[in-house]
Amino acid sequence: MLKMGLLSLFFHFLFLSISSGEISSQVGINYGQLGDNLPSPEKSVKLIQSIGAKRVKIYDANPDILNALRGTDLHVSIMVPNQHLTNISTNQKLADSWIQSNVLPFYPKVKIRYLLVGNEVISSSPKEIWYSIVPAMRKIKNALNTHRLNKIKVGTSMAMDVLESSFPPSNGAFRSDIADPIVKPMLQFLSRTKSFYFLDVYPYFPWSTDSNNINLDYALFESRTIKYTDPVSNLTYSNLFDQMVDSVSFAMEKLGYPDVRIWIAETGWPNAGDIDQIGANIYNAATYNRNVIKKLTAKPPVGTPARPGRVLPSFIFALYNENQKPGPGTERHFGLSYPNGSNVYGIDLSGKTPDSAYEPLPKPTNNEPYKGKIWCVAARGVNASELGSALSYACSQGNKTCDPIQPGKECFKPDSLVWHAGYAFSSYWSQFKKTGATCYFNGLATPTAKDPSFGRCKFPSVTL
Repeated sequence: MLKMGLLSLFFHFLFLSISSGEISSQVGINYGQLGDNLPSPEKSVKLIQSIGAKRVKIYDANPDILNALRGTDLHVSIMVPNQHLTNISTNQKLADSWIQSNVLPFYPKVKIRYLLVGNEVISSSPKEIWYSIVPAMRKIKNALNTHRLNKIKVGTSMAMDVLESSFPPSNGAFRSDIADPIVKPMLQFLSRTKSFYFLDVYPYFPWSTDSNNINLDYALFESRTIKYTDPVSNLTYSNLFDQMVDSVSFAMEKLGYPDVRIWIAETGWPNAGDIDQIGANIYNAATYNRNVIKKLTAKPPVGTPARPGRVLPSFIFALYNENQKPGPGTERHFGLSYPNGSNVYGIDLSGKTPDSAYEPLPKPTNNEPYKGKIWCVAARGVNASELGSALSYACSQGNKTCDPIQPGKECFKPDSLVWHAGYAFSSYWSQFKKTGATCYFNGLATPTAKDPSFGRCKFPSVTL
C-alpha cells in the first residue's frame, strides 16, 4: 500500500509539473489606446472581464491600466515601445531601469506574464531599428532574470509581411534581408527561453486584396466544402487562417527551429471601413471572430494541419474601435466594442456562448467590390489650423494638384478652407492612390460616393 501510495503521489506531481508547463487555450484581447474618446482603464478592465477574456495585451506599460488590472485574474502582456529599442539594445542599465519602472511596481499583484519588445518593428519602423530587436530582447530578459522574474516570457510581435513567400504554406520562407541577421537569432532566443513567436494574422487582408480568387467563406471559417491541399506537404486546409499560420511554421522550420511555439498576438476582422474597402462589416467581423474563438478554445485543441493538436494561445484585436488610428477606415473599426462600452456585436471570448444565443446580425452590403467613382473631401468638424496644414501639404506635391483653386480659377469659389481642402484632397488622392496614398490626412479627410463638384468646378475622382 505504501509503494502504491508513493507511486500515486509520484504520478500526481508528474502530472502537475507537466500541466504547469502547458499553456491554456483561453483567448485574450488587445487593449489599444489610440482613441480620444475611450473609457477609463477601470471601466475598460470591467468590460474585458465581461466579454470572457482571460488575457489582455497592451501596447506599452501604461501605469493607469496596470493599476486597474491590479488584483484581477487577467494574465497581462505589456510592451516596450518601438522607439526605446535602439537605446535598450546597447545598454543593460537602461533595460534594468525599464523593468524597475514598468514591471516591479506592479508585479505580482498584476499578473504580468508576457513582455513584448516592440510591435511589428519590421513592418512599421525604420530599418536601422530592426537590428536592435534581438539585442533588446536579450537585455530585457537579463533584467527580468536579475529580479528572478523568470515566469515572464519575452518576445516580439511580427506581421505576415516578414515572409518572402507564404503560398502554398509549405513554401513559407522569411524574407532574405531579415532571415539570417534578425529572425534566426530571434528564433534561437525564443527556443532557448521557451518563449513564443508572437504572430499577427489577419485573413481579411489577403482576402480583400484577392477576393476573386479567395472565397469569403474560406476566410471566415464558414466553408464546409472548399478544401485546399498543399501539393508539397499534402496537408489539407479548410480555412485561410490555418494556411497563414502554417506558412510561418514552415518558414521557421527552414531556419532550423521547427518547435518554437506560435502565439496569435493579433487576429480579427474590421466591422466597417471606407467605401472602397470590401467586406468590412459587422456581419463578417462577428462571424470571423466567433469562429476563430471556437477554433482557438476547442477542447481537445485542434491546432493547424502542420501542428495538429497544439494549443494556439491568442489575443483578439481589439477591445475598441480606435478613432485616432492612422490609415484606411478599417484601421479604426476592428473593435469588439464602441467607445461608449456597448458591444458592436455579441461576443464571448470564452467560446461557451452558442451562436443561437446571439441577436441576428445585420446583412452585409459590401461583400462585392464597389464599382463607381469616389471623391475625397474634408471631414466634418475638423480643426481649421490642421486642415490648413493638410491643404498646404496636398498642394505642395506637384503635378498642378491645386491650380484650379487659385484666385480667378474655376474652383476658387466658394473661397472657403473646407472647399479648397476638399478639392486638394480629391486631386491629391486621384493622382497618388496608385502609389499608396490614402484618403485620410490624419483624420481630416473622408471618402464619399457623392460628387462634390459644383458649377464649372469638377473635382477629380478615383474610379473603381
